[in-house]
Amino acid sequence: MKRDTLERSLRAHSFCSEFSAPVVAFLSGCTKNARFAPNQYLFKEDSDADQLYLLREGKVALESHLPGKGAVKVETLTGGGVLGWSVLFAPHRWHVDCRALEPTLAFAVDGVCLRDKMQRDAVFAYAVTRRLLWEVHKRLERARLQQLDVYKAEL
Repeated sequence: MKRDTLERSLRAHSFCSEFSAPVVAFLSGCTKNARFAPNQYLFKEDSDADQLYLLREGKVALESHLPGKGAVKVETLTGGGVLGWSVLFAPHRWHVDCRALEPTLAFAVDGVCLRDKMQRDAVFAYAVTRRLLWEVHKRLERARLQQLDVYKAEL
């Protein structure tokens, strides 16, 4: 059985679908594989946002804590999902918890390495920023539709 290189596997992820080969190669220098067991946290609210995660397989829940209610699921992400753009914005802190709901495999992109490479290479920075903005756009659209559904239920 032939094992894929990290770079080849990364290129197959939807986040990297529009990246040139040099951009994927540059990104792979900051990337490692990460595995999470069910109920294991990828990160906790208000801890250091030090990784960008590109989900490969599995399912995770983004959760927020509400006083008197505990953890409330905000969104569920599966393979192809992207989370962690907080690595780009000071103070580099998580705003929610992220917990694996089932065995999960992800690419973990080191935030310090990513920021450093983005500072040094404008083409790389543009490609990553453009792709992350698309992910933010999709997340905001889902949140808007979810909110409309909540309002509909109240009518």
